[in-house]
Amino acid sequence: MRGLNSISLAILFLLTTLQEAWSHGDQPLSKIAIHKASFALQDHAYVKASPTVLGFKGQTTEWASIEFSSPNPSNGDWIGVFSPANFSASTCPEENPRVYPPLLCSAPIKFQYANYSSPEYKKTGKGYLKLQLINQRSDFSFALFSGGLSNPKLVAVSNQVAFANPNAPVYPRLAQGKEWNEMTVTWTSGYGINEAEPFVEWGPKGGDRVLSAAAGTLTFDRNSMCGAPARTVGWRDPGFIHTSFLKELWPNRKYTYKLGHRLFNGTYIWSEQYQFRASPYPGQNSLQRVVIFGDMGKDEADGSNEYNNFQRGSLNTTRELIRDLKNIDIIFHIGDICYANGYISQWDQFTAQVEPITSTVPYMIASGNHERDWPGTGSFYGNMDSGGECGVLAETMFYVPAENRAKFWYSTDYGMFRFCVADTEHDWREGTEQYKFIEHCLASVDRQKQPWLIFLAHRVLGYSSCTSYAEEGSFEEPMGRESLQKLWQKYKVDIAVYGHVHSYERTCPIYQNICTNKEKHYYKGTLNGTIHVVAGGGGASLSPFTTLQTQWSFFRDYDYGFIKLTAFDNSNLLFEYKKSRDGKVYDSFRISRDYRDILACTVDSCPSMTLAS
Repeated sequence: MRGLNSISLAILFLLTTLQEAWSHGDQPLSKIAIHKASFALQDHAYVKASPTVLGFKGQTTEWASIEFSSPNPSNGDWIGVFSPANFSASTCPEENPRVYPPLLCSAPIKFQYANYSSPEYKKTGKGYLKLQLINQRSDFSFALFSGGLSNPKLVAVSNQVAFANPNAPVYPRLAQGKEWNEMTVTWTSGYGINEAEPFVEWGPKGGDRVLSAAAGTLTFDRNSMCGAPARTVGWRDPGFIHTSFLKELWPNRKYTYKLGHRLFNGTYIWSEQYQFRASPYPGQNSLQRVVIFGDMGKDEADGSNEYNNFQRGSLNTTRELIRDLKNIDIIFHIGDICYANGYISQWDQFTAQVEPITSTVPYMIASGNHERDWPGTGSFYGNMDSGGECGVLAETMFYVPAENRAKFWYSTDYGMFRFCVADTEHDWREGTEQYKFIEHCLASVDRQKQPWLIFLAHRVLGYSSCTSYAEEGSFEEPMGRESLQKLWQKYKVDIAVYGHVHSYERTCPIYQNICTNKEKHYYKGTLNGTIHVVAGGGGASLSPFTTLQTQWSFFRDYDYGFIKLTAFDNSNLLFEYKKSRDGKVYDSFRISRDYRDILACTVDSCPSMTLAS
């Protein structure tokens, strides 16, 4: 027993050590010691914001102009954006152990240095900023601080700014339902079930819209969080999250929809109108295009939050997907969604950034370490990467067709594709509940209808040349492919895609560390193994590669990008890796085969003896 305990402790230490190596920077808001802030209001200092009312025409995003002045300016002065506007000590909850009057209760939503747009600020004491605001269901104020980020002193506070209808429904997020002809739409508002009835008005494009069944409503409170900063300075009321199920859709048909709330006084509140295309029916032999990436995060178009140095590729990835949206049918964001890391306001910032995408095509997610991990909460890793969120935000803000969203593994079919999505933050080893799910997902697919079998997960359970994995010695997440490679081989998984490592890499078709096919760009017939791809370059700071050369690594790229799978029919698939900065293809391969190629036996993919033999 003592030996087993020693092994378990060694494994836990190894997993925690590896995770620390891949944190890739801190959430910028965590650099502000807001719990140490003090009041140092100065008579001749001021902050002025305009306009005072935003969103008169229903906009959910607008720019505000900020003017400010300080009699004692320095290069460390900064402007914080706070919402709600009242962030004084008087609003601190008694149970918050990290806040003591007269200190402040919450970190800002974002911040920018006072000299960012005004290089003469230190000489003149006067500055000007333009900051982008989104509807976050409350008013805003802007505060000027001296003393840098580590010893902030509140110098001046602005007037309040608010959206015309702060409670309006915003940021719709489409997802595949449990059935192929079902689409879900999730959105956020300020209306609880005691104030309004949420619903979706929808119907075929050009036809009559019908009211859906009432949407379900979820929320959570500070006590739902597992630790700081999510429970303390990072806490912000998330509003209410609504999900409606649009059912019995006709395949491939375009639909329009609007988010609605019927207030109990009889009035209606509406969003703008959106549209989507229903999924193809299972096995439909038609053009189908899938985008996959991980670790994108969010970034600020106004340059705030530490000069965009945390997730620098995020906006480029988002803009490129929007530019090419007419050529994308479904998206998989495989973990490390927005890197809120316990600063809950950042989930709204992310959903606002991706709204043009998520409102139009299904946006499916997987669970990553920055969504789930927290000690003592059932996650496989005992680190603190979620900032105290412990999965609550991801599980509530986005819908996935899992049996239990606290166990974030699921399968979904899209036309000729079967996707088996694993949750690497829960145990996947043989004998576990998740292992049984993975095998069932792979075994139950009808390869005549879904010839393209794709495995998705956040951490690299297959192969990676990332420096940290190479130093660990196995080029993978410990216990990853050792537990799963016989399933990939037995059920002939075509491609396995991972995030977590913030770069791009593609292997040969491989099984047990051996390339089963030496071709690099055009595969005919059976692959004899699985192609493993790391696509974690969605936006977060990049991960270096080892200088060691392996035979199985066909292509590496230290840059931001995403992959795209295009199924032309049930026999031809195109794989492309595109860079976020220009959308051009930098790596690709094709697979051409017949159904009989999928049936063919390869090593460990068929029983060694049958009744026929």
